[in-house]
Amino acid sequence: MEELVARARALAGGGERRVLGIVGAPGAGKSTLATTLADALGPDLAVVVGMDGFHLSDAVLARHGRRERKGAIDTFDDAGYAALVARLADARPGDPPVYAPEFRREIEEPVAAGVEVRADVPLVITEGNYLLAATGAWPAARARMAEVWFLDVPDGVRLARLEERHHAFGKSRADARRWARGPDQANAALIEATRGAADVVVRWAGR
Repeated sequence: MEELVARARALAGGGERRVLGIVGAPGAGKSTLATTLADALGPDLAVVVGMDGFHLSDAVLARHGRRERKGAIDTFDDAGYAALVARLADARPGDPPVYAPEFRREIEEPVAAGVEVRADVPLVITEGNYLLAATGAWPAARARMAEVWFLDVPDGVRLARLEERHHAFGKSRADARRWARGPDQANAALIEATRGAADVVVRWAGR
């Protein structure tokens, strides 16, 4: 962790706004690592903006018959995310703040303008599943990131976390296991295939 914090601190000290991406399969610990880094650097140096704020709403997913695949690559507003990353990358001290959406697990929905990103904060840490995907608008978002780190976590650890998360937010044990080893695992295979495009592979069990 000390090495990761030092690397993030170096990005924050580059003299201009930088965006650091953290990617990995569901349950890899992306949000935990992003928050740990931001806490270590402090609010004047780093802020976290999650890709999950660009989940399509349940109503939109149901309208398009994708509700049972929530979390798949086509259940996000990739163009909206790419546009936000561009705004964040271009911000300079003196500019007005940028307001980013965030995903609230307690309601399983995105909330607009949930994160304030001041223009004088030098490092934006963004985390999500598809930062290295080669389709849609994902490459445009990746192009504005200084680095992308891929989290490599043992499947047993990752799946156990996922099942606990789904259960904690309302699914039965059986449904939690089914979702983690069904839709989530299909997404994980797609994400794993993007590992080779990462700047750094972090082998980390997290906490």
